[in-house]
Amino acid sequence: MPIKIVIAGWIIAAAAFGQTYFSVPPADAPELAARGSYGVGVRTLQLVHPGQVDILHIDKASGKAPLYDRPLTIEVWYPAVIPPGASEETVYDMPMPGGGATIKIRDKALRDAAPVNGKTFPLVIVSHGYPGSRYFLSYLTSNLASKGYVVAAIDHTDSVFDGMRGFESTLLNRSRDQLFTIASVSEMAAKAENFLHGLVDASNVAVVGYSMGGYGALTTAGAGYSDSSALMNIVPGGYLKDLRASSAEFKARNISELKAIVAIAPWGDQPPYKAWDAQGLAGIRVPSLFIAGDKDDVADYTNGIRPAFEQAVHSERCILVYENARHNTGGNPPPGDVALPFALTQAFDEPAWRKQRITSINQHFITAFLDLYLKGDSSKAVFLHVAPEKSNDGKWQAPPTQRDNGEYSSGKDAAGNLFWKGFQRREAVGLEMTCEAAGK
Repeated sequence: MPIKIVIAGWIIAAAAFGQTYFSVPPADAPELAARGSYGVGVRTLQLVHPGQVDILHIDKASGKAPLYDRPLTIEVWYPAVIPPGASEETVYDMPMPGGGATIKIRDKALRDAAPVNGKTFPLVIVSHGYPGSRYFLSYLTSNLASKGYVVAAIDHTDSVFDGMRGFESTLLNRSRDQLFTIASVSEMAAKAENFLHGLVDASNVAVVGYSMGGYGALTTAGAGYSDSSALMNIVPGGYLKDLRASSAEFKARNISELKAIVAIAPWGDQPPYKAWDAQGLAGIRVPSLFIAGDKDDVADYTNGIRPAFEQAVHSERCILVYENARHNTGGNPPPGDVALPFALTQAFDEPAWRKQRITSINQHFITAFLDLYLKGDSSKAVFLHVAPEKSNDGKWQAPPTQRDNGEYSSGKDAAGNLFWKGFQRREAVGLEMTCEAAGK
């Protein structure tokens, strides 16, 4: 039986309290966070990338590594037809570090649902951190699918929560995994018998990467590694050299299908690693959205993330900054029905921010960004190019006794209000947004 709660004259009916769908934003979410009009299907696929360098079994005497067929599990969310009477719900079992324990994540998606017919949708590749899971950004993956995207999230071998192995594997393979997933989805979409056939436009792709996923996304987008980077020594045998900005192989790459990237708390440009120099970051020529906390103590906002944004001078780019946030600006909130030990909360929560507030703001801005650059929806540009740059400086006047009704700001209005477009009154706080044109 629903529970009735009375608050200041309002009656709220609730079936129960507990974990909600992370992909369904709360009432205080900004405008574009809301799920779209499509039902969502989800499927698990197994990929194999043949002939890859097995860096974890390198022969130290010869400096040579054997080759192996690298397995990758991907989860695909897509616009789907939900049959009458079917429950659009599934539960993901996400393993936790140490093995044995799993976290159950409820989502608004139907396992193996039939895809929408007669329409094609842009492809978004989602890449987790180290360690992580293909389910770790389900608040975003399912949400984007409901808005008309096919979203493929990768379980990066050697980087998952229950199978974390040597860091050199992640350094070597992250961008390669992203590119291979793009190519594999394209290949599947070309086959008439595959469910992706006629559903995905694999020539119109974005990569969304968090932490090490952001590290990979920057290189996938054209940021070749620096010859002097410490990564050249961390990955033995010289196997990272073909991803240097100076290498002929890297210069010859042509990834025409990649149209944009989102780099959330991207790792790698901070000392002592300095994966990229100015020449390498200038190689990014697709639009980019950076998202970070200004107190990030893992990827180092001041000495890593911000310089990477500033030196990506050939990219039309924006950076969204959460004031007083650390590194956990990318993944799901902690599960509502499980008490996590302190060490695990460090993978989910933020000390100074309500995590579901972060995820809903990410949903809003990433939707605006992808709609603009993958769907060509120019009306979404004003949601990115907000004023003032510091949200705390915004003005939205209202009588002190006026009850907020959830109205979204139009940005700038005739009454002299200047408040971030798409945010509710009093809700745009603690944020900064800077956008730069390519060439600056």
